[in-house]
Amino acid sequence: MSTSPEEATTAAPARAAATSAAAGGPAVGGARVEPAEGAAPPAPDTPPDTPTAAPSPVAGESAGLRLLGEMRAEIGRADSKASILVALIGVAAGALAGALGAGRLPGPDALPAPAAALWWLGVAAWAAGLGSLLWAVVPRYRRSAWRPGLPLSFFGDVRRAALAGGLAEALRLAERDPLPGLVSALHDTSRIVAAKHHWIRVGVACFAMGALAIPAALAAG
Repeated sequence: MSTSPEEATTAAPARAAATSAAAGGPAVGGARVEPAEGAAPPAPDTPPDTPTAAPSPVAGESAGLRLLGEMRAEIGRADSKASILVALIGVAAGALAGALGAGRLPGPDALPAPAAALWWLGVAAWAAGLGSLLWAVVPRYRRSAWRPGLPLSFFGDVRRAALAGGLAEALRLAERDPLPGLVSALHDTSRIVAAKHHWIRVGVACFAMGALAIPAALAAG
């Protein structure tokens, strides 16, 4: 049986109202329709998931990490400087030995006593400078004194904690309060940087002394 357009227009809102009533939602036109008997209640609205806030950094942690990174970079630069100076002393000593072997320069035996003493002083200064520069690049880390409850500050502490079976707890402690370990690492790293710079300065001074003494001895001879 055919339906007129007027009847179809009237039937559509009625069907929408019946469907909304069965689902427990609002009917067409904004009127609230109670859910039908036996129908499941509507699901409660669930709030959207909120991201967990990241833990706030400890006061002084960012500055400490920045300084630690700068000092570790300075250790690398100091080692590079010492290596270059060692190579420079080696080149100078090799050139001097080659000239002496070829007879282009007189040896200390052919020099007067004061000039020979000055010559040997220059050689000793170069030897001391070489030793100082090699000592500057020697790894220098303190012996680990870690025990449970103390912070981790360098690889020696990590190894000692792992051997004692307390590495996991030490890592949790460092996560809760990273500042003690950071302070200890800063202290150790600053000591290493200061020692390297000291021995590099000694090496440079000794090399300069030898570079002045040997030519002066040859000129005096």
